[in-house]
Amino acid sequence: MKLTKMSHSCVRLERDGRALVIDPGGFTEPDAAVGAEAVLVTHEHPDHFDEGRLRAALEADPATEIWTLRAVAEQLTAAFPGRVHTVGHGDTFTAAGFDVEVHGELHAVIHPDIPRITNVGYLVDGGAVFHPGDALTVPDRPVRTLMLPVMAPWNKISEVIDYVREVRPERAYDVHDALLTDLARPIYDRQIGALGGTEHLRLEPGASARL
Repeated sequence: MKLTKMSHSCVRLERDGRALVIDPGGFTEPDAAVGAEAVLVTHEHPDHFDEGRLRAALEADPATEIWTLRAVAEQLTAAFPGRVHTVGHGDTFTAAGFDVEVHGELHAVIHPDIPRITNVGYLVDGGAVFHPGDALTVPDRPVRTLMLPVMAPWNKISEVIDYVREVRPERAYDVHDALLTDLARPIYDRQIGALGGTEHLRLEPGASARL
C-alpha cells in the first residue's frame, strides 16, 4: 500500500492502480480527490469536507463514490444519486478494493459551550491504517499505522501522546497539522517521539511512504 500525505488532514491510499482519499478539505490541494475511485469523509467541518473538491472528483470520474456520515451525505446525495453512501459506527464496506470499518460517533470536545457534531474514523484493511478524523477514537483491534491528529483547537500535546500510548500503533504519521508552525514542529516531534512509545513520523504534503 502506498500512503501519500496531502495538506492538513488528507491522505491518499493506493494499491494495484486504485486510489482511496480521506478528508480532502479546504486546507487541502484543490485536486486532492480527483482520480480517486473512493473518497471517505470523517465529518462536516470545512478543513475536512469541501463540497467543491468533492464535486470536482465526482464530475471528473463517473465511477468515483463517496462514503461519509449523514451530515455530509445530505449535501451531495441529490446531485449524485447512488454515488454517496451514508455510514456510521460499526458499518463495514469495500471501497476502491480496500476493506473499511467505521469507528466512532462524535467529534472531540472543542469547548463545553459548543455542541458536538458527529465524526467517524475509518479503519482500513483490518488495521493497516486508521484515520480518526477529529476525535481520539481507539479502535477495538490493533492498528499498524495511525494517522495522528497532532495539532487542533480541540487537543493538547499531552492528549496526543496519551492517545498514541492507548492505540499502540506500530507507527504514527502526523495529520491535522496545517496550523502547526515550523517553530513548533521540533517540539511536537521531540515530545511525541520520546513519550508516545512508537515510531513517530511526518510526511511533507505530496510525499509518500510504502506501508
